[in-house]
Amino acid sequence: MLRLYGEVQDEGVTMPTLAARRSSLVARWYLWLPAALVVVGVVVPLGYLVVRAFGADAGELASLVFRMRNLRLLGNTVALAAAVLALATALALPLAWLVTRTDLRARRAFTLLGVLPLAVPGYVMAYALLATAGPNGTLASLTGLVVPRPSGFVGAWLALSLYTFPYLFLGLRSALLGLDPALEESARSLGVGRGEVVRSVVLPQLRPAFLSGGLLIALHVLGDFGVVSLMRFETFSYAIYLQYAASYDRVYAAWLALMLLALTGALLLGEARLLRGQRFHRAGQGLARRPKPAALGRWRIPAYGFAGGLGLASVGLPVVTVLYWLGRSTDHGTWGDLGAALWDSCSASAPAAILAGALALPVAYLGVRKPSGATRAFERIAYLGYATPPLAFALALVFFSLRAVPWAYQTLGLLVVAYALHFLAEAIGPLRSALYQAPPQTEEAARSLGLGPLRAFFTATFPLLRRGLVVSVAFVFLSALKELPITFLLSPLGFQSLATRMWSAASESLFSVAAPYALVLILTSTVLVGLLLAERKT
Repeated sequence: MLRLYGEVQDEGVTMPTLAARRSSLVARWYLWLPAALVVVGVVVPLGYLVVRAFGADAGELASLVFRMRNLRLLGNTVALAAAVLALATALALPLAWLVTRTDLRARRAFTLLGVLPLAVPGYVMAYALLATAGPNGTLASLTGLVVPRPSGFVGAWLALSLYTFPYLFLGLRSALLGLDPALEESARSLGVGRGEVVRSVVLPQLRPAFLSGGLLIALHVLGDFGVVSLMRFETFSYAIYLQYAASYDRVYAAWLALMLLALTGALLLGEARLLRGQRFHRAGQGLARRPKPAALGRWRIPAYGFAGGLGLASVGLPVVTVLYWLGRSTDHGTWGDLGAALWDSCSASAPAAILAGALALPVAYLGVRKPSGATRAFERIAYLGYATPPLAFALALVFFSLRAVPWAYQTLGLLVVAYALHFLAEAIGPLRSALYQAPPQTEEAARSLGLGPLRAFFTATFPLLRRGLVVSVAFVFLSALKELPITFLLSPLGFQSLATRMWSAASESLFSVAAPYALVLILTSTVLVGLLLAERKT
């Protein structure tokens, strides 16, 4: 560094002094202040959660930490995550193989069926399973066939697997499309059988896709509240809510949140460690070829049956169930409540989306145009808020607001801030992409014409970011609209969103009452999936 500094000085370039850097930082307060607010908003409440957890005396701490219930919750949470990962892999890998490596017809349609389950929120999927089965369920009413109503571990396992397998499918499909078949052909030319080629050549190259998709699925399972609560299966998230809402044992709730955070941190570290030093890119010269599709032969009918059956279970079942119970709804007051719930949801989600966009813009700008350790830390902290399980994040804000700003507790303002901070990472991604595509020379040219930094940015760069900003705001708005656990803990008295009304009705088996809210949530999430697909194409 010293040598480089000297070389630059020898070329006549003056390095900025410390005073000049401080002056620049003060002049760019509109960039650093929002980024600092993000750090404070995410880190301080989580830090206070730790302080609150250690607020008890030593004897009470020991009794809280070394309870057998904690071990049971850990076992339930890990077992559910492992089971969901296994079933999601069994669904996603064959489907990804069929749409990328075989001569299956209508592959685009089946690819869309592999993505659309993302449009069905997990708790709506759980509602669909509960409303379909049982003596009064959709299946019994339409066909006379009665199947037991799923609940507990099995119910949560099925609902979460059908909802989350697209995260793995998307990654595996992209990885399979990017593989060069030369390695497989070389192995086959050496006499290696087809099955052994898949096991020893193809699957190891899919490792990053398995790890990234598996991490997303595991994080969803750890943070899920809606599915496990409707299925009455006690994991850490469900236990935190029960402990906070039913017994008001705040210290034990804080410890459960810390245990969930520790489990989430272990997952993130494990994924990073497993990928460390791995290289999977092509080393040879020339362009990679697309593999020749394999003929399905006698497996054609089973392949169509598998892909079609998966689409029916993950997309058809929730849609048919919601429409069936919507048709049976006779309570006309539900539609008035639907309007009120939609208004409540939008009154919190819309300002949260705008706030998230306003905070994400300087954070993304600093990360792209002023890369440094500090700016990377700002982005990592924003992603930390997103990776934190929603109930743990909400509980940290509850403790912090009651201690520092009690007048803000259970106000719409705090709910808006919580949404914005938790979903901030969703807003940063599209803005980063837009900033990378916006040439910095236009802003420099505006500066050379005498414009100040802020005016030059809004004149030359901001018009190029409009599309990314719109997508960012839309992502946060749609995610906040269907958020459930943060709303439960932080919403004002009398606030009833679409998600909380649907969950409350479904938890009391009022399926026809829950149907309109479920339909709006599915339609809303479909817009989100459409945005995601459009974003992946750019």
